[in-house]
Amino acid sequence: MAHTPAVATGARRRHDPAARGFASDNYAGAHPEILAALALANGGHQPAYGGDAYTAHLQHLIRSHFGARAEAFPVFNGTGANVVALQALTDRWGAVVTADTAHVHVDECGAPERMGGLKLLTVPTEDGKLTPELIDREAYGWDDEHRAMPQVVSITQNTELGTVYTPDEIRALCDHAHERGMRVHLDGARIANAAASLDVPMRAFTNVAGVDVLSFGGTKNGMLYGEAVVVLNPDAVRGMKHLRKMSMQLASKMRFVSVQLEALLSGDLWLRSARHANTMARRLAEGAGAVEGVQILHPVQANAVFARLPKEAGERLQKRYPFYFWDEAAAEVRWMCSFDTTEADVDGFVAALREEMAG
Repeated sequence: MAHTPAVATGARRRHDPAARGFASDNYAGAHPEILAALALANGGHQPAYGGDAYTAHLQHLIRSHFGARAEAFPVFNGTGANVVALQALTDRWGAVVTADTAHVHVDECGAPERMGGLKLLTVPTEDGKLTPELIDREAYGWDDEHRAMPQVVSITQNTELGTVYTPDEIRALCDHAHERGMRVHLDGARIANAAASLDVPMRAFTNVAGVDVLSFGGTKNGMLYGEAVVVLNPDAVRGMKHLRKMSMQLASKMRFVSVQLEALLSGDLWLRSARHANTMARRLAEGAGAVEGVQILHPVQANAVFARLPKEAGERLQKRYPFYFWDEAAAEVRWMCSFDTTEADVDGFVAALREEMAG
């Protein structure tokens, strides 16, 4: 007997859908095209744990973007993607060289160390970007049993400071790491924004540049939930399926992650959404930078704007528009734009900023 859905549910709207902010691209809802894809995948029975038709088709899409050897492993979230990816690239005694601003170091509650059993070797940077010279500050001592062995370089594209590596910069990093017997992981939580900023395909700074494993981000670009570990170099990893399960990242109803990734990647939704968010960030930086007393701190290359303003003005502005202080002691703030940020949102925020600075 067919199941007849209930006419109404117990759910009620508990937020103001007109409320806007610049705290994070995670604050935005799901893109309507993503919600339509979820509805399309619903109904009927499909094999669990990745045996469904949507996950199978996703592999063809991933290879069209990242090369014939690429394989996607959908997961629940970005932290899970990073931990699984880094585990697959390291031995139990392995270490990961990364920037001191990297998400894996600053914002994952010690998950790489606690859950992955990894040592993070962090390097200070000017702009969030590693260089071959910076890698060498920690890439040494492979035969020293007293030191965790540097086995992986992990970079973020775009970086946590909103800056973007060029394909040539990533190629230089990969060549340098590979010459030392190390692998390269790319945290691509905002990979679409980087590709939109560079106006190149994602493959140009991933598999073509020599990256071994990618954490592909979707939630910050309009997905409801879910990311994927994309293995670009199968020779570099071990035990991905088992690591994903052991790390509690294997979805039983995986079709609902895979179909969202399909909706992003089968057309240009990933690029349209990222380009729009980047454009809104540039508009925001231009408007805010023209307000007396506001300093834009980093080049706006993706969908993030970092600024410095008097702390009191920032605190008053926060009551009108949510956003975060990036460094509260230095009165540095971060403003994020998303796929659904509008010109009116940006202009309203800049007007409020001007008022609070004048006050």
